[in-house]
Order: sequence, then C-alpha cells, then structure tokens
Amino acid sequence: MSASLHLARPEDLERLLPLVVAMHAETGIVQTDEGRRAALVPLLDGSPHGVAYLIGPQRAPIGYVIVTFGWSLEFGGLDGFIDEIFIRPSVRRRGIASEVLGALWQALRPAGLKALHLEVARDDQAARRLYERCRFVPREGCMLMSRVH
Repeated sequence: MSASLHLARPEDLERLLPLVVAMHAETGIVQTDEGRRAALVPLLDGSPHGVAYLIGPQRAPIGYVIVTFGWSLEFGGLDGFIDEIFIRPSVRRRGIASEVLGALWQALRPAGLKALHLEVARDDQAARRLYERCRFVPREGCMLMSRVH
C-alpha cells in the first residue's frame, strides 16, 4: 500500500469530502457539508494558511492529511499544525500513517518549516505510541487551549 502524498487541488474536492465525512463521523466532529466545503475550498485553491494532501493513489485515495501554518518565535519561524489525519480503517495498522508523517515532514521542510505540531487525546495510547515513534514529543507543562467563536 502506497503512502504517497499528493497535494490536493480544487478538482480533488469530491474525492476528499467523503474521507473528511468519514473522519468526522468516527471522531464525533459535528459539521455541516457546507461548513466542510467552506473550510476545504481555500486550502485546495492554494491558501497560504494551510494545505491538504491526499494519501495513496490520487484517483482512489486511502486517506488525507490537513496541515495549517503559523509563525512561531519559540521555534524560529514557520510552524505547522496537523489539523486532521485520516487513514481508511480497512488499511490501518500497516505503517501508512508513519510513512505519511515522515513524508509530510520531508515535503514541508524545504519550505522552511521549523516545527510540526499535532493534538492527541491524552487517553489514546495507540495514537500516542504512533506519534512518539514518528518523533513527536509531549511538551511538558503545556496544554492546548481553544476559544471558539
């Protein structure tokens, strides 16, 4: 199974949406189809705020990853946040997510990326082990906090 990354473009929206719907259903994210489209279209159109990659064959992707960008004085410049990563359940546990995370880092470093962050549930031991194998480490003393409109 290929973990190749393909930068998603506007013509990929209809392949990407069902994957996003599946991920949101699995994780309990409540969002309308209109809201999903509104959030995805700027990324597919080349927004400087983030990027969407299809995972696997471009015509029949097995997953996707969304990275948003920011700027960090602490990390010395451009940083990214893995907003969502999803692999179809039928092909999980084959090392695909590990390959994707490595390939993602290699794809973004030439653009000047200094740090890549992600959020993981404190009690999701399997996900934590995966991310730790991929060299993500918890930031001691830090906790992600959000304010939502």
